[in-house]
Amino acid sequence: MWFNNLSTAFVVGYPIFVSIIWITGCLFSSLYRRQQSRTLVKPVEAPFVSILVPAHNEVATLEEAIQSLAALDYSHYEVVLIDDCSSDATRDLMASLKEQWRGQLDMTIVALPVNRGKANALNQGLRVARGDYLVAIDADSLLSPDAVTQLITTLIAQPDCGAVTGKPVVRNRSNLLGRLQLLEYIGVIDLIKKAQAYLTGSITTVSGVIVAFRREALVAVGGWNPDVMTEDIDVTWRLYRHHWRVAYEPRAICWILVPERLRGLIKQRQRWSRGGLEVLVTNWRGFYRNPWGQRFLLLETVVSNLWAVLTALSVISYAIQLLFLHGLALDGNLLVILLLLSGIQFTVGFLSSQVTAKLAVPELLLVPVYVLYYWMVNLISCLSAIGSYFISPQRTGTWRSPDRGI
Repeated sequence: MWFNNLSTAFVVGYPIFVSIIWITGCLFSSLYRRQQSRTLVKPVEAPFVSILVPAHNEVATLEEAIQSLAALDYSHYEVVLIDDCSSDATRDLMASLKEQWRGQLDMTIVALPVNRGKANALNQGLRVARGDYLVAIDADSLLSPDAVTQLITTLIAQPDCGAVTGKPVVRNRSNLLGRLQLLEYIGVIDLIKKAQAYLTGSITTVSGVIVAFRREALVAVGGWNPDVMTEDIDVTWRLYRHHWRVAYEPRAICWILVPERLRGLIKQRQRWSRGGLEVLVTNWRGFYRNPWGQRFLLLETVVSNLWAVLTALSVISYAIQLLFLHGLALDGNLLVILLLLSGIQFTVGFLSSQVTAKLAVPELLLVPVYVLYYWMVNLISCLSAIGSYFISPQRTGTWRSPDRGI
């Protein structure tokens, strides 16, 4: 009985505990940023930047992404397009875009004969890139005009920083799933990164959709690892192992497309969860070697997976009680607290992103639906990732066309 009570308290109490940490850390992070003076890098002092755009079957998104790169207020850069053996007309589109923007964009095309995944594509792009700083984005990413300026300013101001990631904002909001993910990116992912950066000095992972690297740091860790499911999480922790810092710059905005079907969303989150497990396996020495902030992030990953397992067991237990004992006891007070904290959390996220993310107040009405969506999606993803990892621990990267709501 005592174990049952303890397990139930943890299953409901853990989301409450982390919500308090996220809210507190985000508020202090915002106050800290307002107090810090920041001078953006001047055009005459701006270093040369290589923007890597890996693509596989991206005919529907690539042209718009290139248009956003052409509108950047950063003047000293090149664009490296990498086609990872697309089966559609992506390669022909790249050639057409290069001709279209000739004289306006310095563009290089890398055509790969075999589909070996995003990490390999980025490594091939790195080979031909000329910049001492590199920005990696997805082929559906639309950068705000000052995004590269914000990223490079942060890297220049912090010489021990090997990478800095920007803030993704959902742009496809035509159905419920897209709007729920909009809430997630502004009310969870953004808050978590702000809180992590402020409280621990580190973040769990860069966002693969928008991240800038110092070439020196990227070369030191051997580039991206093609033998993992999530190259962005992996490269973050390899930078840590080589004593580089990784930063979060929420002023660098990137508009992204997200899955609009539940199946595509679950597959994406399973991949993210598996990436977290791979980090634990490859960085277990970090529990006693890394700085305390990074040790806390590793511990939080362990606790999150433990929460998923215990939550699954609790759901089974509740189902048995309901079916055979015809009774179900839930702590209503804890559930009310969780819902209240979620409302506060998303209000904080909403207020900090209202202008940049072009948000409308009615979006907050979806918070009660989101609470159920978020924890259930993460539960299913985490459990399936644990199962897939033990069934097939070694997997190499290939690329499949994702569900991006188009």
